[in-house]
Order: sequence, then structure tokens, then C-alpha cells
Amino acid sequence: RLVMAAAPPSTSPGGQEPPPPLQYSLLLQHLVGEQRRPRAWDPSALGGIPSPAKSEEQKMVERAMESCAFKAVLACVGGFVLGGAFGVFTAGIDTNVGFDPKDPYRTPTAKEVLKDMGQRGISYAKNFAIVGAMFSCTECVVESYRGKSDWKNSVISGCITGGAIGFRAGLKAGVIGCGGFAAFSAAIDYYLR
Repeated sequence: RLVMAAAPPSTSPGGQEPPPPLQYSLLLQHLVGEQRRPRAWDPSALGGIPSPAKSEEQKMVERAMESCAFKAVLACVGGFVLGGAFGVFTAGIDTNVGFDPKDPYRTPTAKEVLKDMGQRGISYAKNFAIVGAMFSCTECVVESYRGKSDWKNSVISGCITGGAIGFRAGLKAGVIGCGGFAAFSAAIDYYLR
């Protein structure tokens, strides 16, 4: 068998020693291991598109869109549309729409069914709009008061909204509404973030 002996390190003509060979394990530690350094994300360093300075009109529109009143109106309109669609959908699959309790064997007409669907859609739309506006407004006020944007804002505003809605039926219903709406808000916030 031939045994290869390690060659003595050679020196370069200038008298300097060559750098040690690159080891794969050291490279991995710097790329994905404990010695990895996070890089700051700076889009301008990559040649990003420079943004021009905002005009006073743009700043005014941004302030208006970030205000609590705008958020409440937007949630109210969105709740109205969503509630109306939900009400029409539930009326469409309900077998009792257009049902007359005085004459249970009579088949309702299309006009009666559409009238009941419209009434249910409007009823749901109003309820969803009120809940949406209340929740959005209280969340904006809580966020402005706390000065933070985190999950606690939605839980607090959910408790306030659910408690206010449930309190009409009594103290016990208000407490249950507070806890239920706060838990629902926390679950939705956890899912969205």
C-alpha cells in the first residue's frame, strides 16, 4: 500500500502563507447556523424606485382615511353589504320563507318569497352594519388610547361591542356577549396575523 504523506505547507514567493482551505462546515455555520447575521432590508440599496415627497393633499387624504370616523363608516357599509348578502342567502335556503301559519298547505308565491327574502336581507344588513361600525369605532379608539397596534385592541373592543349588544337583554347576557365576542375577535385576529 502506498501511504501519502502530508506535504509541508508551501510559502508563496513573497514570503506570505496562503489562507487555510475553506471548510464546508464553517461555511454552513455562517450561512444557516448560529453565526448567521441577519441583514437589514433596505430596498433603496437594491436600486428601489424612489418615492417622491407627498403633497399636502395626499397627506390630508391619508389622515382622513386613517381616522376613526372613516374606519367606522367603511365597516358600516361593508357590514351592510355582507349582512344583506347573508340574509338573502339564509332566506333562500330556509323552507319557511313565505310560509303562512294560517294556511300551512298553501304554496307561497314568488312575490311573497322575494318579499320575505328582502325583509330578512335588510334586517341582517342593519344588524351587521351596526355591529361592524361599533367594533371598528371602538377598536380605533382603543388603539388611539393605548398607542399600540396589537391583538389586545381587538379583544378589548370585541368585549366592549359584545357587552353593549348583550347588555340590552340583561347583565348576564352582557357578560356572555363580552366574553364571546372577545374570544371571537381574538381568534379572528390570530388567524389574520
